[in-house]
Amino acid sequence: MSGEIRPGTLVRPETIGEDLGISTTPAREALQALRVEGFLELVPRRGFVVAPLTGQDIRDLFQVQALIGGELAARAATKATAQDVAELEALHHELIAAAARNDHDRLEEKNHAFHREINLMADSRKIIWMLGLVTRYVPRQFYSSIPGWPQATVTDHEELLEGIRSGDSDKTRAAMVAHIIHSGELLAANFDERLAEPLPATDAELTQGKTGTSRFEASVNATS
Repeated sequence: MSGEIRPGTLVRPETIGEDLGISTTPAREALQALRVEGFLELVPRRGFVVAPLTGQDIRDLFQVQALIGGELAARAATKATAQDVAELEALHHELIAAAARNDHDRLEEKNHAFHREINLMADSRKIIWMLGLVTRYVPRQFYSSIPGWPQATVTDHEELLEGIRSGDSDKTRAAMVAHIIHSGELLAANFDERLAEPLPATDAELTQGKTGTSRFEASVNATS
């Protein structure tokens, strides 16, 4: 979804194995796992290639996430204690400080913690489980590098906090839905822009790539 590895790019297990310092077998198993999850396709006589993806696909994924996340946020608003609100406010202040320092890693860490706290407050294991199925297709990192995302996160979270403080489930649901869709739109627009850029000849086959390699490494770990 970062657009760093384009749809249709050939991904060889030998190259991934070499990049990660592992043998070809676990690299191939990881690529097969990514194929099952829909991130890759296996093309006869070519091998694994990055599956088709568009900005609209990203918007659709975030639309589904927004519906589920909005329900969790609404339930959290009706159950939040003073201690819960204080914890969210503390996380929000840390997030603001990280954004001011341009500390992208810290910003994304606190953003994840903020949303996780709201989901736990909702106390609905099955809905959280369903959210997990959707968000496994949505990246957790690199958002802070997208123009407009840090400020949008700070502003949107303030709306969420206002709804939770007042115990207004409808307002909180609307704020969460708007926040997630907003994030998805920023990501989708960034993806569309990167996809429109000319593809260098050296990128015809994946050889290096921090974002891609980290995802492959996660899959290798999952299958080992």
